[in-house]
Amino acid sequence: MNKGFYMVMAAQALSSVADNALLIAAIGLIADLSGPDWMAPMMKWWFALAYVVLAAFVGAFADSFPKGRVMFATNALKTCGCLLMFSYGAFGLDHGHQLALIFTAYTIVGIGAAAYSPAKYGIVTEMLPPELLVKGNSWIEGLTVLSVIVGTVLGGILISPAVSQWLMSVSWVSTLASNTAQCAILIIGVVYVAAAICNLLIPDTHAYYPRQEKHPAALVRNFVTYVRVLWSDKLGQISLAVTTLFWGAGATLQFIVIEWGAQHLGYRLDQASVLMGVAAFGTVIGAVVAGRVPLRRALSVLPVGVVMGLVVLMMPLVYAPFAVYALLLLIGALSGYFVVPMNALLQHRGHVLLSAGHSIAVQNFNEQLNILLMLAVYSLMLWLGLPINGIIALFGILVACLMLVFIRWNNLNHKANPQLEQMIGQTEHGTALR
Repeated sequence: MNKGFYMVMAAQALSSVADNALLIAAIGLIADLSGPDWMAPMMKWWFALAYVVLAAFVGAFADSFPKGRVMFATNALKTCGCLLMFSYGAFGLDHGHQLALIFTAYTIVGIGAAAYSPAKYGIVTEMLPPELLVKGNSWIEGLTVLSVIVGTVLGGILISPAVSQWLMSVSWVSTLASNTAQCAILIIGVVYVAAAICNLLIPDTHAYYPRQEKHPAALVRNFVTYVRVLWSDKLGQISLAVTTLFWGAGATLQFIVIEWGAQHLGYRLDQASVLMGVAAFGTVIGAVVAGRVPLRRALSVLPVGVVMGLVVLMMPLVYAPFAVYALLLLIGALSGYFVVPMNALLQHRGHVLLSAGHSIAVQNFNEQLNILLMLAVYSLMLWLGLPINGIIALFGILVACLMLVFIRWNNLNHKANPQLEQMIGQTEHGTALR
């Protein structure tokens, strides 16, 4: 690994920590203003929706400029969203419009995150040779999950009474901030600035792509073509199917764990939130261990996805804290272990067929679309009054069965073309665009 890659990791970790901490601070701000209960989950929904709506455009943007500069520009947009949220009370708005401004501010952060993603993942394929992609992705994915944990915890700490009281005793903080949430947002803004400094220190990889289309209609047409190219590739389609399933299932599992903790274990919200952290920590462990898997052996981890789905079925059977933590740790580790090689393979094929930015945009589009779909289905099941243990059973069976379908699909692809394995590790890029 070179120094530039470590700077990418530092920038990504800081920016992601700030994103997740800002969500907690925004929820605290909504509570202070007595906002409606639906507003917090809707902010998360719109955050994910930005990835889907902007997918046709952010790939071209990421490939038009050095990706370190793209990361800086999009992180600056996130910082503007953070600043706008901090200034919610500075425009003389009434109560309802202040809430709308907070919602808009976090939506701007989501737009910045959607544009940031193709650059942060795309630069990995530019910096690292194919044989190091799995290892590089294990670090990136591990840090991303860890930053979610750290960011969520940081946001909670910053809005806690003891810490906010201490922050208000600091002269420069008390001069700028007037309440607990503003103190938190101010510190989070400092984290965004630190990420921006790391962005500026990322070296130019000197990877250049053909001149990008600028007309919106043409960008959408091209994006549809890119989606078709990646889904048509016999290696890309398997890895794209797996990662799409993983991210949709992972986002849904977060909410399932909270509801399971409340209904099955009788935990309070703060206790159930710890369960999310345990599962996420397991994902970090699995992601790091997966760094040992060679890129050519990436498809060998597919059966682990089946095992993960079956292990989820054990959740309704455990009650003791040790068993609960061990099971969630195992589920997280299995998910981290099988998704990292799949993610690396998908990035590799996307880089070979398309370009770093466009391939990540296609990946984000599919993954975030599935997140929206699976969360909608989960919400529907809750609305229908299904017990959480029944939902868990359906969830685990769905994941296991879909992974079996993907394994069968992959076997048929290799039977039709025994030379597929030799395509892993190619060094060309943009071959489908020529």
